[in-house]
Amino acid sequence: MDVDAYVAAHHAEWERLEWLINHSRRLNGAQIDELVELYQRVATHLSVVRSSAPDPALVGRLSSLVARGRAAVAGAQAPLWRDTTRFLTRSFPATAYRLRWWWLGVAAAGNLFSLAYAIWVVHDPAVQAALGTPEEIRRLVEHDFADYYVEHSAQSFSFMVWVNNAWVSAVALIFGILLGIPTLYVLYANQLNIGAIAGFMFAHDRGGLFFGLILPHGLLELTAVYLACAAGLKLGWTVIDPGPRTRGHALAEEGRATVSIALGLVPVLLVSGLIEGFVTGRVEPAWLRIGIGLLAELVFLAYVIALGRPAVREGETGDTDLRPDLAPTSG
Repeated sequence: MDVDAYVAAHHAEWERLEWLINHSRRLNGAQIDELVELYQRVATHLSVVRSSAPDPALVGRLSSLVARGRAAVAGAQAPLWRDTTRFLTRSFPATAYRLRWWWLGVAAAGNLFSLAYAIWVVHDPAVQAALGTPEEIRRLVEHDFADYYVEHSAQSFSFMVWVNNAWVSAVALIFGILLGIPTLYVLYANQLNIGAIAGFMFAHDRGGLFFGLILPHGLLELTAVYLACAAGLKLGWTVIDPGPRTRGHALAEEGRATVSIALGLVPVLLVSGLIEGFVTGRVEPAWLRIGIGLLAELVFLAYVIALGRPAVREGETGDTDLRPDLAPTSG
């Protein structure tokens, strides 16, 4: 091999790699990709030089360049905003969309259960008596239910609701691995509470007030909780039926996808908490606050469908695999 000709052919690439290494802390996304590509090329050049023309000076220069390139590549990461953008536009909506049938099933089952329980409460005085004394029920329907949304400042109430809903969703998600049993309990307790309150309110001709106060925040909040339960149940089902994958591999993939749901629901529950604190119980008339809640719900569903469906079609699963990429090395 003609060493001089080889150097002349690749000198510009080596110079460019050295410049990128020297400025590695200030590179943008495209330059980072270029750094990785040039590092791989120069590692190949080093192998060629070592095997075909072991010139000590050239080997030493390329070895140093490859070592520095390896260090730069190992420490080079895409900017945080790029990871965040990809998560919000692909990973989270794709995972939510991929779980759409679990999600819809959980929502349908949960609401049917609440409806049946509410009807039972309305038509059976014995059930009402078992759930509370007449005085407790009277306070609930006349004062407590409505006062709950305004008894604290909007800021503190929003934060309290956000933390509580995040905790409920986290339990539904994390403990789904226990065959989904804790997730089912979370769903059951949540829907039982809704059904009982609805039953009391309708039994005392306060159904309009119930929907006027539950719908503004409840549409988005319950949608988020149902998604968390769907992800937890899917994780639990993976334990039972991993499909063609090994159980460990399937759980790892579904577990990382569940992380996508957990992270994505944080801002969703924040929005529902803000609506509950600043809109529910404070905005009049009722149609306006319900309209705000409906708008938030439609925006979220449109976001999941518009971004999630094409991402799923392109093979996105929401698997937040954080293992580092491996680049070839020489020597």
